[in-house]
Amino acid sequence: MNRRQKQWLLVASLVFFSINLGAMLLYGKKTFYVEDHPAAEQSYDYHFALITEEVGNAYWRLIENGAKEAAENENVYLEYIGPSKSDLEEKLQTLDRMISAKVDGIITQGLPGQRFLDLVHKARENGIPVITVDTDVPKSERQVYVGTNNYEAGFLAGQALIVDTKGEQNVGVIMGSFEALNQQERLDGFLDAISNSSRIKVVDQKESNITEIGAAQATYSILREHPEITALFGTSALDGVGIVQGIREFNPSEDMYVAAFDILPETLSLIEDEDIDITISQYPKEMGKVAVEQMLKIQQEESVNPFQYTATKVIRKDDVRNGELIGNGDAR
Repeated sequence: MNRRQKQWLLVASLVFFSINLGAMLLYGKKTFYVEDHPAAEQSYDYHFALITEEVGNAYWRLIENGAKEAAENENVYLEYIGPSKSDLEEKLQTLDRMISAKVDGIITQGLPGQRFLDLVHKARENGIPVITVDTDVPKSERQVYVGTNNYEAGFLAGQALIVDTKGEQNVGVIMGSFEALNQQERLDGFLDAISNSSRIKVVDQKESNITEIGAAQATYSILREHPEITALFGTSALDGVGIVQGIREFNPSEDMYVAAFDILPETLSLIEDEDIDITISQYPKEMGKVAVEQMLKIQQEESVNPFQYTATKVIRKDDVRNGELIGNGDAR
C-alpha cells in the first residue's frame, strides 16, 4: 500500500468513527463489537450479559431464546456467555469479567459461596444491576430474582408421590449437583412434603453432575446399593431421562415410581410411555423474557418486585396427551 492509499484509508477511518460517534451522541446509543466478528457493528441502547450454567444446555438455551426475543424488541445487545460444562469457578470468573467490561446489566444464575456475594456487591458498586435467574441468592445484593419457586416445586413433587402411591415407599434422590442452590431448595421442599407421610422416606442421594449418563450411573449405583428402593426423584432436567436408563440397565422389568423435573421432549415421551410418572414443569423461555424486561425497568429507574416467580405445574400422562403444557410450550 503506497502513501496516498494509506492517507485515504486514515481519512475514511476517521470519517467512519466520527459518524458513529455522532450517532451515539445524538441518539444516546452504544456501539458494541460482537465477539469474534469485529467488523459487525450495530448501535444498541443497552448491553446486557446473560451468564449461563452451560452454553450448550438445552434448558439454558431456552432462557437465552426468551431473553433474546425481549432484547431484540427493545434494541438491547444480549451477550450469552458461560462455561461449556458447568464449572463454579469459571462462572464466577465470567461474572467478574463482565463487571470489568462495564456492561449495563448482568443476568446470572445465583451461585453458592461468599465470592458470589462479593462479586454482586462489586457490580452494584460499579453501577451494574444484577438479576438472578433460575436460582436465587436472596442475601446477595441482586435486585430481582426471576424463575421458579424451587422450594414449592419440590413440595409439589413430594405431594404427587404421596397421592400417587400406596404403602411403604423408599425413595432414592438423584441430584444434578449437590452444590446447586436451586436443587437444594427443591430437595428441601420435597422432604418437607413427604414428612407429612410416615410411610415415605428417603434412603439415599446421589449426584448426576447435570448429565444424562451421570444420572444413569447414579441410578444404577443407588439401586445396587439399596434394592429396597421403590421410587426415584430427579431434581434437574436431565435426571429423569437418565433415571429411566439406569433402571433399564439395572432391571428392565422393575416397576418403579419416577418423578422428574422439567419438560424436555424426551421426558414427555417417557411419561407417555409410562416410564416416568410425573414431572414438574418450568418455563425457562418466560424466565429469560421477564429477566430482560425487569432489567430494562431497572435501567429506566422504575420500581420492580424483587421476586418474579414463573409458573410450575405437575405434569402427568393426561396432560401430555391433552396438550395442557401451558406457559410457553417450552421444554427443558
